[in-house]
Amino acid sequence: MPSSAPVVLATPFKHPPVTLFDTSPTFQMALQQLRTVAGIINLDPGIAERLSVPKRSMVVGIPIRMDDGSTHTFIGYRVQHSLTSGASKGGLRYAPHVDLGEVAALAMWMTWKCGIMNLPFAGAKGGVACDPAALSLGEKERLTRRFTEEVQAIIGPRIDVMAPDMGTDEQTMAWIYDTYSMKIGYACPEIVTGKPVELGGCIGRREATGRGVVYCIRAAMEELKIALDQSTAVVQGFGNVGSVTCDELHRLGVKVTAVGDRYGAIRNLKGLDVPALLRYAADEKNKRKTVVGFPGAEEIAPADLLTTPCTILVPAAMERLITAENASRLRCRILAEGANGPTTPEADTILAGSDVYIIPDVLCNAGGVTVSYFEWVQDIQQFMWSEEDVNNELRKLMLNAFKRVRKLAIERNLTNRMAALSLGVQKVANEKAKRGLFP
Repeated sequence: MPSSAPVVLATPFKHPPVTLFDTSPTFQMALQQLRTVAGIINLDPGIAERLSVPKRSMVVGIPIRMDDGSTHTFIGYRVQHSLTSGASKGGLRYAPHVDLGEVAALAMWMTWKCGIMNLPFAGAKGGVACDPAALSLGEKERLTRRFTEEVQAIIGPRIDVMAPDMGTDEQTMAWIYDTYSMKIGYACPEIVTGKPVELGGCIGRREATGRGVVYCIRAAMEELKIALDQSTAVVQGFGNVGSVTCDELHRLGVKVTAVGDRYGAIRNLKGLDVPALLRYAADEKNKRKTVVGFPGAEEIAPADLLTTPCTILVPAAMERLITAENASRLRCRILAEGANGPTTPEADTILAGSDVYIIPDVLCNAGGVTVSYFEWVQDIQQFMWSEEDVNNELRKLMLNAFKRVRKLAIERNLTNRMAALSLGVQKVANEKAKRGLFP
């Protein structure tokens, strides 16, 4: 990996549009990355301008009856960044902080991710501003079904396919599948991915993102000649991605020393008992499903988690967590971005002058959308694969993408992030150029 970031003059957009997303720091971060990549690959300014604005955005009010009899209207979003490469694809998240700019940025990153993995999808994302932990099961079902009804006009198995994300799960996808199928009059499992296996879900889909993260970590460690059984890991986030990453690293002999979630962080420098921690977080008595309070570790300040010395640091929760304020204090050799957009451009500049080996988000966490593609294909064909087949194909595609990113990074003296983004943006740009501009 280059010791310093290349100085790149971004290709200016001919007529920078004023959008509804401009006040979002997350969207501005995604846009800044696009501008930099545009300069690296000498992107046509017209295509760069088209890629800077989502193709379609919908904001909906979602009124539902709460358990206490009152009515509450939630705000929901669905953003389709592009439809050039095929149906748009992306998760649906339930979180209090969700806004239009965040969803638009995540949709843009998903476009590049699908491009890097050579999937026949473009990027989309959805969100509802709510706290899922404060909702009952019935309230979440009514919220999900009404949201599906509100965005019905812009979703479909060849238009836009949703998947789980933060705050949503297999059950959420089952409700969307049922609501959509009832509307069109026949079962349509390919409308969503990440649904229960009994309803046409793919074996291994829930673990796919975490497994993809670990495939990339192993490839990086082989390149750096670091032994797995002599390494330590710190994981920020203990949802699907973080918990699976911890489990997979533990199975490989890596000592997981610290873990955090939305409620706090814990640490044991001798190594956490990961199987026991997984059982603790899943215990019905642990209503918040948090790692805090685990008897085999000490509690630490969340701010100290990211700066805990380790071989591998995995931010696996929120975007914009590694900033100019804390980047210089990271004490890891490998930064494996399990979350979307965890590192700001300012932090990237600081880290480029260090020996931190970054596996960028658009590559590192692409396992989820890759196995979502496998699920979509299986549902269309009505032919299901074994878990061994799923994992083998995932490993093959992840390692192929990793090698292509590293090859470009070395050949052009780029950071891994700029190499990965260049591959993703260039693929979509080529498709736009070949298809032309209608009318």
